[in-house]
Amino acid sequence: MPRATNAPASRKRRLRRLEAAKGFRGSRSKLFRQATEAVNRAQRLNTVHRKHRKRDFRRLWIVRINAATRTNGMTYSRFIEGLTKANVTLNRKMLSEIAIHDPAAFTAIVGQAKAALG
Repeated sequence: MPRATNAPASRKRRLRRLEAAKGFRGSRSKLFRQATEAVNRAQRLNTVHRKHRKRDFRRLWIVRINAATRTNGMTYSRFIEGLTKANVTLNRKMLSEIAIHDPAAFTAIVGQAKAALG
């Protein structure tokens, strides 16, 4: 009796992996072994970088808030301390957006923080 192979499934599995590696440079998109390693690495780093994106945005918001508070004569850390004491519960993303799009409102928020600090 002839040996039965799993050729259709194997070919489909390899094709699926090469499709995932489409757009990679050189042999990383052509050869199965290198494509597999490249795709595995890409998927692993994708998970890590989703976490890093959150950190990066928070850093960006803090830099923007710091720049805006310094134009109003305060530092970032004192500003956040003042907001905490004034029970203002705006997150950093919203504070950053307000600082960019509505400087007058941000100046009012800084005023609240200064008042709470005394």
